[in-house]
Amino acid sequence: MELCIGQKVAYPNQGVCVVEEIERKDLGNGRLSVYLLRVLSDNSTIIVPIDNAEAVGIRPIISSIQCKKLIRKLSTDFEPISSDWKSRSREFQEKLRSGDVFEAVDVLKKLTFLSYEKRLSFREQTLLEKAKFLIISEVTNADSSEEDALSEEIDRLVTSACRKHLAVQPSVMTAASH
Repeated sequence: MELCIGQKVAYPNQGVCVVEEIERKDLGNGRLSVYLLRVLSDNSTIIVPIDNAEAVGIRPIISSIQCKKLIRKLSTDFEPISSDWKSRSREFQEKLRSGDVFEAVDVLKKLTFLSYEKRLSFREQTLLEKAKFLIISEVTNADSSEEDALSEEIDRLVTSACRKHLAVQPSVMTAASH
């Protein structure tokens, strides 16, 4: 995968970045080609060796067609949620680290559903906010959506998904006590 200057890319767990420069850096006794990425959310810079870009999980942001698919997915039902908080936490962290924005949708829906039942732990709340941030970051850059309106629409769609899921899994906490 080759990126070009000015291209927007998704960086796992960071959100959308723009390729600012492609440089060759002296490193030890060799030269290394790198991408200089500017993280749009906080203006920080990430340097990624070109040869490692795919392994790191950098990818072009989703297309407008994928964006529409993502928006539709926000309101669909989801798989049952594990009652084991350790496996649930590990699963959610792995999904967010994958860099796949569709996996972030799953995390957002499941944690929102859990938040209706109980107060989320600090870690769960952080994961929920990170999932929503990653989704908003990608959709606003893929579809030029307005962030506040998009946030409200995401909340509405996820609430719809949670209502659908209630019929399948009325309570995660009840399952945990059995």
